[in-house]
Amino acid sequence: MVYLAAFYAYPLYRNLDLSLRHYTVRSFVQGDAPFSGLDNYRTVFDDPAFGPALLHTLVFTFVSIAFQFAIGLALAVFFAQNFRLSATLRALFLVPWLLPLIVSASTWSWMLNSDSGIVNHALGLFGVDPVNWLTSPDWALTSVIIANIWIGIPFNLVVLYSGLQAIPKDVYEAAAIDGASPWQRFWRVTFPLLRPVSAITLLLGLVYTLKVFDIIWIMTKGGPTDASTTFATWSYRLSFGNLLPEFGPGAAVGNLLIIMALVFGLLYIRFQRRQA
Repeated sequence: MVYLAAFYAYPLYRNLDLSLRHYTVRSFVQGDAPFSGLDNYRTVFDDPAFGPALLHTLVFTFVSIAFQFAIGLALAVFFAQNFRLSATLRALFLVPWLLPLIVSASTWSWMLNSDSGIVNHALGLFGVDPVNWLTSPDWALTSVIIANIWIGIPFNLVVLYSGLQAIPKDVYEAAAIDGASPWQRFWRVTFPLLRPVSAITLLLGLVYTLKVFDIIWIMTKGGPTDASTTFATWSYRLSFGNLLPEFGPGAAVGNLLIIMALVFGLLYIRFQRRQA
């Protein structure tokens, strides 16, 4: 209880307090900011950047989760066959997950560089014109999504592979005796029995992806022209990215992220109760 109070309850209280007061640099240091109620939230909702940032957050989150889960599940089923070098290849797939995010994001920034990036060089071999991955409003969000998918696949692979190992082999043998095809065994045996593990994998991935900041900030800083700005980068920019920080609105945006994560957490709990 002491741990939860110190590292969860108090920071949440402080962030809520920040969002309900009019803080300046001076009042932030002295602690005498006047109470402003919901003015900071109204400021955020009225800001022209709110709509695009919300859309980018949802697109970034759900597209990333969909591809991370689908590719991770496919790889988990593939490695569950326990062929030669299976363990070695499985370990190599963990590399993106083990690397510091600053290294991964910097590597993707180099690979997607418009002039010297290896991706554009590879496209040029097939006669495709160079793409401004990080500097074009049409491609910036796609670029950070691709990088985030690559980073998140190993987590899905590890958790789903562990879930597959818990499924009794007898079930597959019975399905094979009944004449089920490989696809039918996957769809009617593997997928239903993997549902509890899939649910927690999706929830953890969703909560993590909602707050992704490092990758986007290092690769695009939310640009160009806010084309890849999400709530996480917007909150940081409001609080620390200007000469005159807006701590209140920045905290309000952060609280909106907390509410979004809480909603999905409650949906997961409801799903679990239905399954019980």
